[in-house]
This record gives sequence, C-alpha cells and structure tokens, in this order.
Amino acid sequence: MKFLKTKLCVTILGLTSVFAQAEIAVVVHPSNASAIDSSSISRIFLGKKKSFDGGGQAVPITQDPSSAATDEFNSKVLNKSGSQIKSYWSKLVFTGKGTPPKVVANDAEVISLISADPTLIGYVDVSAVTGAVKVIAKF
Repeated sequence: MKFLKTKLCVTILGLTSVFAQAEIAVVVHPSNASAIDSSSISRIFLGKKKSFDGGGQAVPITQDPSSAATDEFNSKVLNKSGSQIKSYWSKLVFTGKGTPPKVVANDAEVISLISADPTLIGYVDVSAVTGAVKVIAKF
C-alpha cells in the first residue's frame, strides 16, 4: 500500500510539471511579417532592435510580470528570470538608454491591441490565440 501511494504521488507531481510548461506564441498583426527568428524576437523585447526584418517599426508589449506567460517568455525566449529582466530595464532607464515595453494585463489585452496596430509584437499562451493575430513563433 505504501508503494502504491508513493507511486501515485510521483505520477501526480510529474503531471503537474507537464501542465506548468505552457507553450508561448509570439504574435503580430495579420498584415505583418510571416516569421522572425528567436534572436530577433529577443532583441526586440530587450530594446536592442526597433524594427521587423521587413523594415517596419516593431513595438513590443509584455504582460504583467506575475503572469505565467511572462515567466515562460522570459525563460524560453529571453533566457532571463523576472528579476534579471527588472534589473536589466532599471539600468537602461536610469542611464537614459532605453524604455521598457508597455505592460498589459493578460492575453486578451495583448490580442486586442495587436489586432488594431501593425507595429506591435507581443506574446500569449498558445491556447489564447485567435484569428485576429498572426503567430510568428512558438516556444
């Protein structure tokens, strides 16, 4: 009986970690670029690149730092933790060398803003994607 309980606990913990890993979609306006490599996406969100590969202006928007989508995006795309991102932007703002991306509340707000503005780029949980935006990358 003890073995069965242990095995059940291990199985539940394994399933929990699978569900914790959400897939993130980087989205743009439907009229925008078809695909952008992960390096370019990272550079746009870190303020090092200001335009899409096709030449149009790229304005990143992020979600609330406490959201699961933000944690996944920071980890998978930017290769940084939330505190590292906060520190990174604090330094740039303090020295006058950058402005952090606009922060919005959730996936729905990201989709709403991007569907109305072809200069914006953002990220959402894959399950939140609608026909109002175009997915250019998944992580």
